[in-house]
Amino acid sequence: MSAVRPDPDQALEGRYVRLEGLTHEVLPELYAAIGHPEVFAGGYGGGPQGYRDSVEGFVEFAEGYYQWGRGNPYVIRLVGGPDAGRVVGTTTLGDFEPAFEAAHIGWTAYDPRVWGTVVNPEAKLLLLGAAFEQGFGRVKIQADVLNSRSRAAIAKLGATFEGIVRRDRPRADGSWRDSAVFSVIVDDWPAVQAGLRERVENQGGGRAVQL
Repeated sequence: MSAVRPDPDQALEGRYVRLEGLTHEVLPELYAAIGHPEVFAGGYGGGPQGYRDSVEGFVEFAEGYYQWGRGNPYVIRLVGGPDAGRVVGTTTLGDFEPAFEAAHIGWTAYDPRVWGTVVNPEAKLLLLGAAFEQGFGRVKIQADVLNSRSRAAIAKLGATFEGIVRRDRPRADGSWRDSAVFSVIVDDWPAVQAGLRERVENQGGGRAVQL
């Protein structure tokens, strides 16, 4: 099966979250969720200097940051409960290389109120499932080497640590970032999928996420 980019207009529906195509119109809602210094402190958006303290500034940042048109950027909404429909983050399945069956999950940030909840494992379950169902064989996930929280979260997904890419890309402050690179390949997927499903079941406990 040849790898095919998933339909960017097709929402990914889970038990606790729904991933919808990111649009320019939803950026103010996204800013309300992730527009906090602590989100950028670990390296998101190029690090602390990438943080914007206004909706207008964030929209300008977002126009150049997300993979509009060439990747599948998503906005993440809660499903069920009193906060159903609330935007709690964003993530992207992008850097598609169909000939090499390779893709990349990144550009991920969440409202700090959902850190450590079922939101991230279910979002990754949906994204990885979409990639492998479309014939991709390798999905990369990476983080700034200094971002210990994100690195731990990626490892907990069951992704394999591949190493450090040195001087990989510039941060917002002009310094150069080393990237910790992980991957999930199609051979890993049955075990990773089972682990993520177990985490979703245990962390969700049948209760909707409430802010």
